[in-house]
Formats: sequence, C-alpha cells, structure tokens
Amino acid sequence: MNRPTKSSDTNTAPDNALRLEFEDNRLAQQLFGAHHSHLARIEQKLHIVMDARGNQVTLSGPEDAVEEGGKVLDDLYDRLKRGQTVERQDVDAALRMTSSPGPASSGDVAVQIRQRTVLARSPTQASYIDAIDKHDMVFGLGPAGTGKTYLAVAKAVERLVSGEVDRIILSRPAVEAGEQLGFLPGDMREKVDPYLRPLYDALYDMLPAPQVVKRLDSGEIEVAPLAFMRGRTLANAFVILDEAQNTTAVQMKMFLTRLGDNSRMVITGDLSQVDLPKGTRSGLRHAVEVLEGVSSIAFVTFTESDVVRHPLVTKIVRAYNIAEQQQGTGSQYEPE
Repeated sequence: MNRPTKSSDTNTAPDNALRLEFEDNRLAQQLFGAHHSHLARIEQKLHIVMDARGNQVTLSGPEDAVEEGGKVLDDLYDRLKRGQTVERQDVDAALRMTSSPGPASSGDVAVQIRQRTVLARSPTQASYIDAIDKHDMVFGLGPAGTGKTYLAVAKAVERLVSGEVDRIILSRPAVEAGEQLGFLPGDMREKVDPYLRPLYDALYDMLPAPQVVKRLDSGEIEVAPLAFMRGRTLANAFVILDEAQNTTAVQMKMFLTRLGDNSRMVITGDLSQVDLPKGTRSGLRHAVEVLEGVSSIAFVTFTESDVVRHPLVTKIVRAYNIAEQQQGTGSQYEPE
C-alpha cells in the first residue's frame, strides 16, 4: 500500500503527531466525511486529535493511537481509490481491523462475487472467511449481527459462480412449527418460506433477482428446512445450516453426516438464543463438545465486538450478556 505523506517537520507538527497528505483532493474530502464526521468518529474511538486542512490531516495524541489512526485512514483511502464508498460503518470496520492483530486492512480479506466485493469488517470475520477457505466444515458461533450467515452465503455464491461447486443448499430448522410442516396452511413453499426468509434475503443481496429465481428454479440453489435433509448425500455442494442452536443432537448428527465429496459445510448459530422446548439440549452445543479437536473442522467464535449492524445492537447484546451473568444463566458470550 502506498502510504500518504508523513510529515517529519517538527516545526509544523507537535510531538507524537503524524501529518498525512492525500494526493486526490476529491477523495480526501470523501475520506474526511461531511463536516469531517469520519475524522470525528476516529477521534472519538482512539482519543486523539485530528486537524484537517485541504487534503492534509494532522493526527496528535498517544503514539500508538496516532499510528493506529494513520492506518485507519490509509485503509479507507485505499478503499476510495478502488472506487468504493466510505460510510460510518466502513470507518467502524477499519477501526476494528486495525485494533487487532491479523490482516493489515479489510481489503486483505474479501469475498469476490463478479462485480461485488464483500469485505471482512472485523478480525473475526477475516478469520471466519479464512477458515471457510481452508476447512471442509466450519462452525460460526456468536450473537446476532456479526455476519455469520451473510458471509457464509457470500462464500457459497462465490464458489457457485466460479464453478467450484454445482449447487448451494441453505437450511434452517423450522423450530416454531416443530418441523410438523404438514399442519401449516398453504403449499410446501408457503409453509417453509417464513422460516427461510433471512436466507433468501442474503441471496438477493449477493445476486441479481432474476439470477436468484433462475438458479432456484434449476436447483442450483436450494433453500429448505432441516427436515428435508434426511436421507440425502450432498456432493459437489456448499451447504449452510443457519440457526443451528435450534437443532436437537439427533438432527445435528443427521445433518453433519450428509456431507459428500467435494462439499463444504458451514454451521452457524447463537447459543444464547435457543428456542427449543425446555429440557431439550441444543444439538449445536453438543456438536461443539463432541467435535472439538477433529481435523478439518474449524470453530470460529464471534463476540459482541464483532457486531456490524446498527451500533445499538452491540449495546443490546452487551446489556443482555450482563443480565444473564447476574442471573447466573451462563451465556457463552462474555461482555468485554
């Protein structure tokens, strides 16, 4: 990465200061944000002071924080040079990526889907993408809003479009219906669609609507409740089980043993949101305990710090974790 100009003139920059100059004035203004809102966000998070003039900005404060702020601006400026936009969530993502060991920037770990690029927005997301690339089976564990399902669907679409797999199979347990789908009104698609809607939403975000419809009709993409997986062998496929905390141990074993040749499986779930009947143990929790240490299986655990939805979601997850700790319910996701 070509780093913007760093000032070494002690007459113009205070101690522990870094002056950056960006070649493209137009991109610099996008980088700084309307009324320098992006710079204010970085100042708030890193407890530094940023003074922008024209296409230059001077960062001052604790040395480590100043250096981190410079890396954040480098990352965001490179994003703009690639023709991408920079919004508040991108600033937050860059802050997460530079504050933890791992990839140098969010641009180093990405999912490529033709004209669409899905970037890792936290170090855990980067580890998750890397695990999916390197392992036959990956468990993504953690609270809502961390991108577990979204990134899994992105990797599935990437592999389907590139020809690495012949089909995508997306599944969820229809736990609210107790898997007794025959008692629900309507045809089969009308019965199961409400439970699978989040998976459809992710697909439509990755591919143009006509392509999604065409691939669904051809069977290249299949979205089905967990009950439909019984008795099948899923070869040459990218298979995702979402909301896996709502499986029983028997259902989870059934699903995991569907894995066929040249296939990948990603299992996602949040063990703090189990909707099973009282006294029924989660198949996801059981699988984590049983399969720990098995080669070719990776476990990636997200925390509240990886939440990439509205900032309020992070606060909600933290508040619930604190309440569960006080009540002694033992939530898996500890507040930081």
